[in-house]
Amino acid sequence: YALCEDLFTIREMKETSQRLSVARLLDAGKPYTAIAEATGASATTIARVSKALNYGSGGYRYALDTLGEKQ
Repeated sequence: YALCEDLFTIREMKETSQRLSVARLLDAGKPYTAIAEATGASATTIARVSKALNYGSGGYRYALDTLGEKQ
């Protein structure tokens, strides 16, 4: 957390947190409308996260798996 606090602005941390929430909900199979309602994310942001989650380099998958272990 300290590293993120040093690297990112408050706005960037909020946006990152929102995107991780979007990724969790996408991974759980929630529809875009429910995700937008729950997170406040735009359809464009949800689509970008979906694309990265499904076709990206695995960063979201790694984060979700790591965070899931800590719950």
